[in-house]
Amino acid sequence: MMVTHLPKAAENALRFEEKILPNGLAVRLLPMPEYGASHVIYATKFGSIDRSFEGEQAKVDLPAGVAHFLEHKMFENEDGVDAFTLYGKTGASANAYTGFDRTSYIFTATERMEENLDILLSFVGHPHFTQETVAKEQGIIGQEIKMYEDHAELRCVFALLECLYHNHPVRDEIVGSVESISQITPQLLYSCSEAFYNPGNMALCAAGRLHMEQLLQAVEKADLAKAKTKQVKRLFPEEPPGVYESTREFMMPVAMPLFGLGFKEAAPQGDTTKLEVVCDLLTELISGETSTLYRSLYDEGLVQPGFGGEFGCFSGCLHFLFTGEGEQPERVRQSILDEIERMRREGIDREQFETCKRMMYGEAIADLENVERVASMLSSSYFHGRTPAAALDALATVTAEDIEQALSEMLHQDRSAFVVVRPEG
Repeated sequence: MMVTHLPKAAENALRFEEKILPNGLAVRLLPMPEYGASHVIYATKFGSIDRSFEGEQAKVDLPAGVAHFLEHKMFENEDGVDAFTLYGKTGASANAYTGFDRTSYIFTATERMEENLDILLSFVGHPHFTQETVAKEQGIIGQEIKMYEDHAELRCVFALLECLYHNHPVRDEIVGSVESISQITPQLLYSCSEAFYNPGNMALCAAGRLHMEQLLQAVEKADLAKAKTKQVKRLFPEEPPGVYESTREFMMPVAMPLFGLGFKEAAPQGDTTKLEVVCDLLTELISGETSTLYRSLYDEGLVQPGFGGEFGCFSGCLHFLFTGEGEQPERVRQSILDEIERMRREGIDREQFETCKRMMYGEAIADLENVERVASMLSSSYFHGRTPAAALDALATVTAEDIEQALSEMLHQDRSAFVVVRPEG
């Protein structure tokens, strides 16, 4: 696992162990024996954007929210026992979350690791669905959806994604809608669990006071080593290059206007390691707290703390989102566009570039001291087809010229959308 551009300490920390079972299940571990806790992630490459696929039989189209719905149901077994109840008895802290491109089941514990691994592996991938339990969950998640409908920041972000994309499912909320989840049936859930909760589509990643033998024994005990991999072909709708809607405005009970300026880019192809590093640096250079734009907007009172940018890079889509709150959203929008054009015209400030690069590199190295972040790094990098060292290496070698090249191709106004959430009344 040697990477020439990394400090020696980072090279040693990234010498993780990996075992790929014959059926495709990946097991990754970074032993950290000096730490008191261990963090384990069991994840599947199945997220909210996976809305259409071809399995071993027919094509299946899914309503929005199925991956999140399935996440909820995976923590309950045929006897109605909830995994969280069992984790409570072992003293572990457990959770699960669904993102755009994967679903993860996690726990952190300081003891009784074998029991906690048994709980995790015995629940995830061994589902039990009935009409009654599905109907009950539809009611529970329906309440969760209504709660999100009152979350102004989320409404702003997804309104922006709806404006950027015509067809790509990234435009739909991860939890779905009350209407979309009402279409979910036990048969649909079984189809998804069989397609995506199979060994070749999953990874068990851990960091902390663990040995590879413990993980492999838990896998063997859960009969995962004998499970068969099934081939799945993901299908995505054709997405036009332009934005669906350039502006949108609506009202909510907020104290101050919220705004979002988004840019739609060409869909990524091949290895995205360097692309993601470049995009991350770009957002920091444009709108990070050390940037000229941020200081100017904040000093003039045009934005509040929390203003900033982020990027999203998934199968079939790439975008930048700049969001915040302030009394004059249109002035902020124009300021962002002007700053991007200035940077494109004058080039990247080399001193600012080196400062941002060192800051991001330092944060990445510091993450290697945190068992949760290390396990997350092992999991995320696996599903991107790389090692954690690859991203660090890309960050270490990226140049200002790389950023300028990207800026010449990205963040153009003709592929942008603007959303404002106004205070009611």
